[in-house]
Amino acid sequence: MPVPHNIDHERELWDAFALSTKDKVFAAEPVFRWTQYAGHGPGSELLGSPATALEIGCGTGRALAHLARRGVRATGVDLSPVMVGYTTERWGPEGARFVCAEVLEHLRADSQTYDAVYSIFGAVWFTDPEELLPLIAQRLNPGGVLVFSHPPAIPGAHGAQGMYKGGFAGPARYTYRYSHTPEDWERLLLDAGFIEARAQILDAPTAGHIGTLLARATVAPGS
Repeated sequence: MPVPHNIDHERELWDAFALSTKDKVFAAEPVFRWTQYAGHGPGSELLGSPATALEIGCGTGRALAHLARRGVRATGVDLSPVMVGYTTERWGPEGARFVCAEVLEHLRADSQTYDAVYSIFGAVWFTDPEELLPLIAQRLNPGGVLVFSHPPAIPGAHGAQGMYKGGFAGPARYTYRYSHTPEDWERLLLDAGFIEARAQILDAPTAGHIGTLLARATVAPGS
């Protein structure tokens, strides 16, 4: 049964996050990495050589700027108008384009297609995959790729999980994240129309630290 997302409340949460990271946005340099550890794991090569790319839940925009500097027509979607304002000012001159929208609404309304769609601790983690993944598959060009990363599921805690923001006192503001095992992600991707899917957990650079779930899937090539 779908959980009751409140988009207005969630937008407030991500606006608060944007305000807390403003200095980082304007001080940052472009970088593309899938994991939460600097200098660890693969980079943008997992996307192949796309001419066009869409990042969903693009946050600070550093990954999009990295692609834009390499000639990719890079577009990012984020729910927070505050963050989109910051990233447009910071990275728009690099050629990256930013759209403020809820990701499901954007994918349903916008007919543009892409060679690659990706999410780095972004919208794939915070959106019902049974709704999101088929929409992504429809927005990929033949042979296109989806790649995403987020923390691994905590053992025994899979599916939709509620997250309060701002502590446990005051107004009830919350969002949901969606955590699955690698095997369940592969099943969800294949059910959504992808022809190949692989998900794995990358170990952290320090033994015993939190790893990173990384998934890559492709749609059928053109005839």
